[in-house]
Formats: sequence, structure tokens, C-alpha cells
Amino acid sequence: MHWTYGLCGFIVESMNTTQGGPRRKEHSISTSVLVIGTGGSGLRAAIEVAEAGADVLAVGKRPKEDAHTSLAAGGINAALATMDPDDTWQQHAADTIKESYDLANPRTVEIVTQGAAEGIADLERYGMDFAKEDDGRISQRFFGAHTWRRTAFAGDYTGLEIQRTLIRRAEALDIPILDHVYITKLLVADGRIFGAYGFDVIDGTGYRIYADAVILAAGGHNRIWRRTSSRRDENTGDSFRLAVEAGARLRDAELVQFHPSGIIEPENAAGTLVSEAARGEGGILRNGLGERFMERYDPQRMELSTRDRVALAAYREIAEGRGTENGGVWLDVSHLPRETIMNRLPRVFQTLMETQMLDITASPIEIAPTAHYSMGGVWVDPVDHSTEVEGLWAIGEASSGLHGANRLGGNSLIELLVFGRIVGRSAVAYSDSLEAQVRSHAAVDEAKSEISELLEAEGTENVRALQREVRNLMTEHAGVVRDEAGLLAGLEKLAGIEARMADVGIHPDIAGFADLSHAFDLRSSVLAARATLECALERRETRGCHNRSDYPEQDPNLQVNLVWSPSTGVVRESIPAVSADVAALMQTGEISQEGKLVE
Repeated sequence: MHWTYGLCGFIVESMNTTQGGPRRKEHSISTSVLVIGTGGSGLRAAIEVAEAGADVLAVGKRPKEDAHTSLAAGGINAALATMDPDDTWQQHAADTIKESYDLANPRTVEIVTQGAAEGIADLERYGMDFAKEDDGRISQRFFGAHTWRRTAFAGDYTGLEIQRTLIRRAEALDIPILDHVYITKLLVADGRIFGAYGFDVIDGTGYRIYADAVILAAGGHNRIWRRTSSRRDENTGDSFRLAVEAGARLRDAELVQFHPSGIIEPENAAGTLVSEAARGEGGILRNGLGERFMERYDPQRMELSTRDRVALAAYREIAEGRGTENGGVWLDVSHLPRETIMNRLPRVFQTLMETQMLDITASPIEIAPTAHYSMGGVWVDPVDHSTEVEGLWAIGEASSGLHGANRLGGNSLIELLVFGRIVGRSAVAYSDSLEAQVRSHAAVDEAKSEISELLEAEGTENVRALQREVRNLMTEHAGVVRDEAGLLAGLEKLAGIEARMADVGIHPDIAGFADLSHAFDLRSSVLAARATLECALERRETRGCHNRSDYPEQDPNLQVNLVWSPSTGVVRESIPAVSADVAALMQTGEISQEGKLVE
């Protein structure tokens, strides 16, 4: 046995034998706080832990420079009032709750909107360079359904710049990051987290990580649809499965945002996002007949309507035969000055040149709705994002509570900054409060056995093929528009896939352990799909992103969150009242149903 000392504590390297297979090396690591996920939310939490002087380790299954946060293009919200002096955090909160269709947790919303300016200041402190006005003010632009201009940006590479900024800060703090480790199981003893287990995706080395506190920041589940803005092997529901298997529950799994503008071609890039910034800067939507169709759905806000309305409008134009030949609609920015496009939409320009050799300064973009964001996620406390499992927090797209049935563009990036700070501090305080940490050999052995059994699996079912079947059934039965018959058919197909999973074959090779990763991705996708379908079945109404063609109206009795676990199924959870000052800014009356589903 070889012992070394690393930044996170003592690392024990030992040789383990997998029955019937090669001997596998295992590392054992101890740290105060473990962060699972190296995107923006995970890095921001890790930075807060390190700045508090506690040991922290961040792990991820893909390179940190390529985390999903880097794809966020349009901007980040905060009521800085640099462009519109009348903007306030209360108005930001009112816009967020209203456009959540009253399903957002008001306390979570207030925490994010009140803390947003500090989140922007943190990024500036770390060295991020936002777009500025000539007099030095941070520039802010309109995003759909915001009362004022409150979206700060860095061209249309905002997420990439945030990710790079956080990486630089993490490096300055010497935060250890392992961005090639797939976490397969959270370790729990007597209802308390004591770490996690995983493996190196390249050489299969086991990782047993002991930690006082674990922060789950491994994203959402929108990759379980066929056309999605996520890349291959990310957002497969990992956070959902890890949390549920540890004893946590999921909230609002059915509330998935379909972004209106995913490209259609080429096939290997289908779903890749055209930033909402394209509409924010004045882009126009037209159907296959050349009609500017948003005037039928939201004549006041037009292209600046909420994402759920624009996505549904595009879906209906396509479904009713007014789409393009390829089953899409047109997004046109070619009327804008070339300088505006190159300065404000450089990523959109580059993406279309690289994927289609299309010059958007001269030609429109063919788009269709694409699965984009998990607005539900792990159940968390609205104030500190702790879960129902002691020692476990969830953050970012892995968590729930802020977005309800419709997420405002630009809110996700500020959420990860505000709650990254809060969760990091909470995890450190929890770690400092422990007199002793419990451990369980049985829990570790179970985690090892899961991997060993899969490595020995020689069945005939291919995990990639089963993943594709999950994506197909979710696209067919739980897409932009849903109904009871389709959801039941989806659950029946899912049960068949679950049965076939017992006969998978896993085949690591000289290129690495990708097949083993895919097997765990499949497990996560199936759990996330079941939660989504069962919650969608229970929500017998049309509200925000959730469109039931058989229940086209909102049901006031369903102004609740739906909380799911394998043992309890779907349980309704009431939502706290909105504070008086925020409620007064939400305008009176119901959210208009104009442009929503009709029989």
C-alpha cells in the first residue's frame, strides 16, 4: 500500500480485485467539503469554502473548461439600475414570480434577487470584464418578460466568461479539481452523508472520497430528450439519481423549459442553442409562410415574450403546417446592423458559420424548440439549499425552487452565484459543527459492488441504444405538448426499458471507461424520466412550460409544487405567500392565457 499526501488530505492508494476482471487501483481522499460538479455553481461554492479557510475538493466527469455553464450565452440578471434607474430587486422578484406562473418559492426568489448585485460584484472582484457603457456603467439589455433592462453580459459569451473567471479564481486559491471522475454514489450512514464514491473515466481507478459535507452541483436532466441544448453525456439526471438514492426527493421534475431557438441541422448539432440575446437585440420570428407569427400569441411583447410562450408558438406553427420544410421556423437578425451582430451576437454568428456555413448577417436561421433547462430538481430548503439528507446540499440546475413553471432568461447564472456563496458558507458551518463523522463499510462496499457488477456484465443490451430509446419516448410523449394517453404510453415504454437494463453489457476498452459512464448515465436518465412522466401525469392543467392539450386551462388547485420519490410517488406541496411589497409589483389579475393551448 502506497501513501501520499495531497491538497485534500491523505490519499491512500491500494489495489482492489474485481471478481473475474483486472485489478483496479483505488484512491481514498478526505476533505471537509466535496463539491460534485465543476460548472459555475460548483466552482462558486468551492470558492466560498476555500475563502472561508476550509478544505474543499471539486470533482466532475468532464473538463472544467467545457462545463455546461460555458454554453450560457445571453447574460446574467441583477437589478443594478445602470440603464433603467427605476429598477429594483423587488421588481426583479415580481417578474420572476409572475413568470413562474406562481410556482416559484417566494423566499428563494427574494434571496436571489436581493443578492444579485453582490453576485455581480463578486465576478468583478474575480476579474470578469462585463460589457460597459462609455461612462463605465455595466451595460444591461432587455431579455424576454423583464420589466426593465437588467441583463448584464459579455457579448453572447457570458457563461463562458463566467466559467473562465471562476476557474481563474479557483486556481488562485489552489482549489483541487478532479474533472475526470464520475461520482456513482453518495455515501450515507445513519441518514447522514459521509462522502461519495466514483471512478476515473479514463483508467477506471476507484475514488473513495470521505467528506463532512457534499454539495451536489451536477446539473439537470434535459439530455433525456432527443433535441436538446445540452451536449452528449451531460445533464443526464445524475444529480437527481444521486440525491434520490441517498434519501432525498425531487420537486417539479415535469417543469422543463423548452427554449424556442435550437438549430435543426446538421443532425449532430440539432438542438444547439441560438441565444435569446438574438431576440433581445431585435431578432424577428417568421413561419414558413413568411408571417411574423408572434403577433398571434403575444401581440404586446412579440419576440420578447417569455420562453414558454415563444416555444409553444413555434411548436404550434410547425404542428399546424406553417413551419419550414425541415419542421422549423425562421429567426431573422439580418436586418440588424452588421456591427451590432458582430459585437452583441458573436457566438451566434460563429456557431452558425461553424455548423452550417450560414452568414446570419445576410440570412435567417432555421430553428425549433429544444429541451433546455430543468426548472425542477432536488428538493431543497428555500433559504440555504440543504436537502432532507443531513450533510447534503444541492445547487444550480440540480436544485429547485427559483424558476417554477417558466424561467426568465438570465436568472440561472445569477442563481448559481448567489446560492454558491450561501451554500458554501452553510456547508463550512455544518462541517465545523461536527464532533465526529460516522462512516459505513457497508455503504462503501455497496458502491464498489455496483461498479464491479457492471464491469462484469456481459448482456446483449447496449446502454447507448437504451439511452436513445429513453430520448425518443420522452420526445414523443413528454415534449412541448403532453396528454394523459401519451404520458401513460411513455410510462409503459419506460417500464420495458427498465426491465431490459438488467441485461446490459459493459465493455471498457483501451480508449477508457466511457461505456461504464454510459451505464450510470442510463440509470440516471431512467429515474429522471420516471419522475418527469409521473409528475406530468399528476399536473392536469396547462401552466407555463407544462402544456396539457387535454387540460388547456390553469387549475388554481394545482398552484402547488409536486414532490416525487420512488417510495412516495407524487405528493403536493403548498407554496408560501408572496410578500406584500413584491405582490404589489406583480400587477393585478391572472397571467393572460392568450396564445396558450385551446381546444
